[in-house]
Amino acid sequence: MLRMEGTKMPIRKAVTLKTIAVHLGLTIQTVSRALKGKPGMSEGTRRLVVQAAEELGYYTSEQIRSLKIEQITPYPNLSLHFLLAQTEESVAYNRLLLKGLRDRFRAFGHQIEVVLLPKDLSEKQMIAWIEEREITYADGLFIAPSITPGLWETILLEIKITRIMLNYPKPGTKIDSVIWDVYEATYQAVDFLHKLGHQKIMYVGDIQSQRGYILRWQAFQHAMDQIGRIFDPEMYFFTNSPPTSDILACLKDRLLRSSPTAIICGISDEVHFVYEACKQLGWGIPEDVSIIGFLNENVLSYPQFTRPVLPIWEAGYRAADRMLWRLANPTLPYEHIRIQCEIETGVTTAKPRK
Repeated sequence: MLRMEGTKMPIRKAVTLKTIAVHLGLTIQTVSRALKGKPGMSEGTRRLVVQAAEELGYYTSEQIRSLKIEQITPYPNLSLHFLLAQTEESVAYNRLLLKGLRDRFRAFGHQIEVVLLPKDLSEKQMIAWIEEREITYADGLFIAPSITPGLWETILLEIKITRIMLNYPKPGTKIDSVIWDVYEATYQAVDFLHKLGHQKIMYVGDIQSQRGYILRWQAFQHAMDQIGRIFDPEMYFFTNSPPTSDILACLKDRLLRSSPTAIICGISDEVHFVYEACKQLGWGIPEDVSIIGFLNENVLSYPQFTRPVLPIWEAGYRAADRMLWRLANPTLPYEHIRIQCEIETGVTTAKPRK
């Protein structure tokens, strides 16, 4: 049973700069400079101070002013309970998304928990399952990426509670959304390689099963057109997860035929598959071929990839704000927030050999 009602918040103790300073063992001056964004300290210390301030429920006057403009109560009287709906396919994102949501809601005293949606249910069974779990009694619902089967997403969009989609919604869908911008990330990846001198850039990945995958492919084609490269079918290789030994053999054959100087792999779970294919061909990375991988996180057992840093935690954090904003502004138009990615240079890219 998931029936939940807002619970009254305990009386908050006053949190001051001194509270944060004592908590972290820093001076009040250091805490003040960190919260105001002033120079003179490491980014690690600044992040530590900001995180502690949020956890302790401290807001600067500027933050309070901003929250009030958005009609979000900095110190609410009730603790709200939210749900993050996902299927097994969403698990790759879940830890970072959930942490972002929890980190932000903690500052307000609200709670969020995960609801794992079962597979192999008919539409009628899905509706019954939602009723049995009393999902509609939550104060709000977040819909995770990669919900499978797609019918679940359709059902969740019909629930009459406040919802935020952590994905790219279909055009015309009446819902707010927050997602990391994979279109721009892909464009940036092509631009990064082009500035290094690469022209023969291959794209490897699924381009049709999810809306985010489609956008990656569209961005790749757009970026390649902008640098004056005519589309070459040999410079694209379709994969489906999990990759098999047969697909690995086909990829190696395609790599030998097309001889790219750089590869962009748009799917996190397939980056190391592409890396292994190149290594089995005896290609040095990045001496013979550069690789940019859309990894959710770097993996210690492999080299540090050049990659777009996907702001998954940040998307969860921002989505929490958007949920509170929507609860306070139920009649305003729906909004779609795209969080910009940045390219992190690793050891898998270099200028092409002449």
